[in-house]
Formats: sequence, C-alpha cells, structure tokens
Amino acid sequence: MYILFIEDDAIETMKFQRTMSKLETKHSLIEAKNGEEALAYLESGKSLPDIILLDLNMPRMNGIEFLGILKQHDKIKYLPTIVLTTSENRDDLLECYKIGIAGYVIKPLKYEDYETKLKTVIEYWDINELVKA
Repeated sequence: MYILFIEDDAIETMKFQRTMSKLETKHSLIEAKNGEEALAYLESGKSLPDIILLDLNMPRMNGIEFLGILKQHDKIKYLPTIVLTTSENRDDLLECYKIGIAGYVIKPLKYEDYETKLKTVIEYWDINELVKA
C-alpha cells in the first residue's frame, strides 16, 4: 500500500513513522509538508498513492483548500483521503465530508490511543479494493 502523508509538524511526522514501523502491513510512505507539496507530487506523474492521510492545519495551503483542488482534478479525485487532525471543529468536519473525504480521524493526545486508531485505519484500507493508478 502506498500512503501519502501530508503533515507540516515534524513531531507528528515522527509519531506517524514510529507507529507505521510497528505495523505488519507492507507499505510505502510518501511525505509532504503541505498541500502545495502534495499536489506537486500527485501531478508529477510518479506512482499515485492508494490512500492519502491529511492534516487540516497547515501553512500555505490548509487541508480543506487541498481537498477542494484534489476533488476537481479528474485523475486524482478518486483517491481515498482520510483527514488526520486535532481539529474537533464541527464546521471542519462537515466541510470535509461535503468535499468528499473517506474518513475523519481526530488525533488523540495519548500515544497509545494514536497508535491504536492509526493501526485500525491502515488495516481497514489494507483490506479494501483500492483503485490502482
């Protein structure tokens, strides 16, 4: 499984990498620090990810702006995108689902809870039939 992880916070990225290294699921990780970097990768012609894990609160282009552009793009709009955020703002949640996300996961403060949630998300998408570009 190819995963595009979009996150600007270095500590969150290390936490994600640490969690992913513990999983038995085979995966390849592509990292982007913001929405602009992620779009550049997606439009580069390189292998497309199977899923996208997206933070909402980022500089330059936030997650909702990224989603708006992604879903207008014929080739990449079908990529399952899961929001992985600290935002419990109901407006953010509703806006993301309106745009067309596949899931909205709130990052827990406790590392063990984060690990459990992330493992569940990855295992779920690992058993899905994903569109291979």
